[in-house]
Amino acid sequence: MVEHNPDAERDAIIGALVPVVHGIAATFGPVCEVVLHDYRQPEKSVVAVAGSVTGRAVGGAMSEIGMRVLARGDEARDELNYVTRTGTGQLLKSSTMVLRDSAGAVFGALCVNLDVGAVRQAHALLGALAGIGGEAGPAPVTTFGNDIDSVVDAILDAHQLRQHQTWAGLDRTERLEFFRSLDEHGVFAVRRAVEQVAARLGISRASAYSYLSQARAATDPTSKGDNQ
Repeated sequence: MVEHNPDAERDAIIGALVPVVHGIAATFGPVCEVVLHDYRQPEKSVVAVAGSVTGRAVGGAMSEIGMRVLARGDEARDELNYVTRTGTGQLLKSSTMVLRDSAGAVFGALCVNLDVGAVRQAHALLGALAGIGGEAGPAPVTTFGNDIDSVVDAILDAHQLRQHQTWAGLDRTERLEFFRSLDEHGVFAVRRAVEQVAARLGISRASAYSYLSQARAATDPTSKGDNQ
């Protein structure tokens, strides 16, 4: 009996999807970008890319969306036709389709990004001429970068902005909620993320691990704790 090799199977799936990446991008033209991710290497998950909507490159890091998928593990689901915005204001319609092996384990994702800014502008103009109301509320901003540290920093900045307080101004409950939220967004699935968060907050590495452990325990009493 031939022993099942999960990594070999996953490599084969990745290899089979590389021409699909280029085929989809060629079909939709210059407004389309297709990115293939291998989550076995979160810090350099991009293994194939076609198009240049977000400026991704092979060897680049996953985005916040990918980190969220990674945090959900095998419970992750496809996220289809959502609207987001890059840090430079570029409006995108995107889909993230998770990749699973034959055992159902999530190990990557195929992502499609369409630049719909020009379409939205034309729609708004036609709506104004027709007397129809303006655009919906602003789309959330997503950080797309080839450096995983910049993605983690962007998530930290967004969380601190929502808190409207410095770390020193948070009480214990708020601090645990801060770490719980970062964990839910997949920040701590990245190597050295605890050290990066600790440095940004001005606390020790040990304190950061302690807050993370307590936050996980409060969320799931059966949690085995931090596995960094």
